[in-house]
Amino acid sequence: MRARKQHDDKGEPLIVDSIQPPPLLEVNNLAVDFSLNGSPVPAIKDLSFTVRPGESVALVGESGSGKSVTSQAIMGILPLNATISAGEILFNHPGSGKILDIAAIDAGSDQMRSIRGGSISIIFQEPMTSLSPVHTIGDQISEALFLHRDASRQEGLQLTRTMLEHVGFPHPARAMKMYPFELSGGLRQRAMIAMAMICHPALMIADEPTTALDVTIQARILKLIKELQAELDMALLLITHDLGVVANMADQVVVMYHGRVMEAGPLQDLFGNPQHDYLKALMHAVPRFDLEPGERLVPVREIHSEIGDLLQKETPSPVNGGAGAHLQVRDIRKTYQLHSGTWVGSETRELLAVDGVSFDVERGECFGLVGESGCGKTTLSKIIMRAITPDQGEVIYHDHQQAIDVRGLEGNDLLAFRRKMQFIFQDPYSALNPRMTVFDILREPLVVHELGDLDYQREMATELMHLVGLDPRFLNRYPHSFSGGQRQRIGIARALALQPDLIICDEPVSALDVSIQAQVLNLLKDLQQELGLTFVFISHNLAVIHYIADRIAVMCRGRIVELATREKLFANPVHPYTRALLSAVPHPELSQPLSFDAINEAAESEPALWQFPFTIEHNQATDFIQLDEGHYVRVMAGCKSSDLAA
Repeated sequence: MRARKQHDDKGEPLIVDSIQPPPLLEVNNLAVDFSLNGSPVPAIKDLSFTVRPGESVALVGESGSGKSVTSQAIMGILPLNATISAGEILFNHPGSGKILDIAAIDAGSDQMRSIRGGSISIIFQEPMTSLSPVHTIGDQISEALFLHRDASRQEGLQLTRTMLEHVGFPHPARAMKMYPFELSGGLRQRAMIAMAMICHPALMIADEPTTALDVTIQARILKLIKELQAELDMALLLITHDLGVVANMADQVVVMYHGRVMEAGPLQDLFGNPQHDYLKALMHAVPRFDLEPGERLVPVREIHSEIGDLLQKETPSPVNGGAGAHLQVRDIRKTYQLHSGTWVGSETRELLAVDGVSFDVERGECFGLVGESGCGKTTLSKIIMRAITPDQGEVIYHDHQQAIDVRGLEGNDLLAFRRKMQFIFQDPYSALNPRMTVFDILREPLVVHELGDLDYQREMATELMHLVGLDPRFLNRYPHSFSGGQRQRIGIARALALQPDLIICDEPVSALDVSIQAQVLNLLKDLQQELGLTFVFISHNLAVIHYIADRIAVMCRGRIVELATREKLFANPVHPYTRALLSAVPHPELSQPLSFDAINEAAESEPALWQFPFTIEHNQATDFIQLDEGHYVRVMAGCKSSDLAA
């Protein structure tokens, strides 16, 4: 049992006993090797930690540090080429009261199958690839129940519906019959949690459970995990690289690097007084809202880039704006027709993806576009790039003295325009062709636009590799031989091959570890300064937007609800949606905990539930009013800035 507290005559707490409960899970000197071409490659070396009943332990580290391999070893689901070469994984089985060494149990045995899912469950990182696309949500969750509990089908389905309701599904009965592709990312993750919780396990392993989620959905998922943990007195092994999540969820922290423990201890000790240089470096790499103007992130490993003669511009554009509009977006609107139904009849409904969006991007600035998934950010970026045709509106690109109507371009004119505006994609894994070498990837834009001969293209590819801090000797390698951060830098190099003036960055760091994220953000800031680039930077991470953007537009349900400079938006957020986004950010500081009690399941992104004068119902008209210089907010039509004060 935990330490019991009583009070003395003065009301001060007095510790009567400090008897610690026996560990639920104890990992001792664990080593895991992978067989590569017949030789063992160590993935985990001499790993030790404990998890007590009801306790939250966070495994922290970059990709490749061994966090997920640790979870696989505990669950008995290591790949076939991996073996536990040393150590033990002791599990105090709550049902039998026996202490079992999971490392010594055959992964395919009945005993291990009864533990896996019954007593120890796991939430995987990417719910879309972890859920079966051909089975309903109800069947997948109830399957775990039927494997480990003696229940009739009717009873099992009822328990499944109850669990779906428990994890926050708005329509549990309907969700039972739905497939994963019909659910949003947040609901898919809730389905994964329901599957992990259906048998009331003693230990839940959460492997990066919120990495791919928006900040508000992440806050709801973290709140849900905390509530379920308290209700069932369940232990939690949280695997993450997000120090903000760790600060709000963990009791104990274990910091890993290259398969070894660098530092471990209580949360307050590690965050209040970190000792190891690696943990200090991780903390300095995290974007924070209290960074001083001009202060840079400090990545664990710096990138050294250099600009060659081919990429050097004679007259780079001024950085941080002030040179007039580079891009003008006026009244963009885009709707989609959604069809649903059966052979008996079908139904068509209209989805408004972008609704009357207007803004200017000044030459040389970084314009941030922030909002949840589904708010219309990526659709808007594709409209600007002419990948999607809007229903109405204008996109005007100012090429110094010439104004170009992007929507009116055709044929060779459109091809020529592509050189002026390029795109950096979100996922570095799927954005690069796995069958092309890096040289062919970087050369492809030059071939398409018929720029230079082979020698010129090879020289340009070499300069691009130097520009993003990669060794040109890697030009003959394929994408699979690079890390995620290196792949993203290759994507940046490809976007710069045509020497554009404006680059749209669509969530370019959302899939990266915190230290690699710092590398890429610093690189983008340096390239903007040195090449005079203009950025439209799309993200749902407010800390990232705060670090890199000069002005920020906040989007919700296809509309821009607030627009301001970075300083004004973060110092004085006015719109309730902007405030909700800011309040949901998990800070990597113990002095700024998340307020889980204040997290509302839907109100922050539901326009009809916003307070006056921000409320929007159905097709109600709105106005975009100016509060002060450069600060605008969307309100009900006819309202004035004085109504906000009221």
